[in-house]
Amino acid sequence: MTTQITSAPVAVEPRKGARRRPEASSAARVGRPGFLWALPATVFFALFAIAPLIMVAVLSFMSWNGLGSPEFVGLDNWSRLADDPVMLKSVWLTLLLTALGVVIQTPLSILLGVWAAGHQRNRAVLSVVYFIPLLLSATAVSVLWRALLDPNFGIPARATWLFGDGNLFGEQATAIGVLAFVSTWQFTPFHTLIYQGAARAIPQVLYQAAEIDGAGRYRQFFHITLPQLRNSVVTSMILMIVGGLTTFETVLILTQGGPGTDTTISAYYMYQKAFKGFDFGAGAAIALALVIAATIVSLIVVRVSGYDKMRSDMEGVS
Repeated sequence: MTTQITSAPVAVEPRKGARRRPEASSAARVGRPGFLWALPATVFFALFAIAPLIMVAVLSFMSWNGLGSPEFVGLDNWSRLADDPVMLKSVWLTLLLTALGVVIQTPLSILLGVWAAGHQRNRAVLSVVYFIPLLLSATAVSVLWRALLDPNFGIPARATWLFGDGNLFGEQATAIGVLAFVSTWQFTPFHTLIYQGAARAIPQVLYQAAEIDGAGRYRQFFHITLPQLRNSVVTSMILMIVGGLTTFETVLILTQGGPGTDTTISAYYMYQKAFKGFDFGAGAAIALALVIAATIVSLIVVRVSGYDKMRSDMEGVS
């Protein structure tokens, strides 16, 4: 009878000074990327964002018509804008259009985003068609709707029973309505995309547990989906607010600030001051004021919503 003796494998210690395997050494160095990885983006941001912003801030205290050398005037540009009735009216119109964008686009984007995250029949085809405006520039969209809403040759001229005389740009109320509608048509798909991705990231086990407890579709939406989309709602609202405060092309092409100054928002008034009135100091002051206002409003939204205290693994948890 022969007995086989098998010995257990013995771990062999590497010789002193022996070269370690590349896999082990690279695994030991796993961590955050170094500063050099962020250097190109930092340089790009400094050259094309920080430097122009500093130049605009300096120019806001200067008087310059585009020729010759700027002349320092202190707070003269700011004091003139504070007493300018058109500027004060433009601030109110900017806030109004921004508020309309948030109120209209937020619920619409949430509903469409949650729907697009599902598995309905023909969902993919309809989503592609709906996202087409997102591929177009603001200028192209404005030119398109300017032609469609032309009072002489557009849709209003063919449907006088609905639009009356057809001149939607002749009164302040209808002109503001057109601006809000066009902005909603173009930018709602972008925010829908945000909510679609966030809705797909919600764990399905939450809905399964809710079904076991007898919760219907509507209770699942208000008690599971909406709380889980909290961070996405704050992010989307900040983008809407910043976009609303700085919108320009839509007003330039659709209404040109008219009728009169009834749709002259702050960004368009900046354009008028700087590039039509050649008062680049006042235009720079308006631009800097818009940057400051957008930053302050964004910080307020972040602090009030508690977004700055939440993490990605705490989505919807208060």
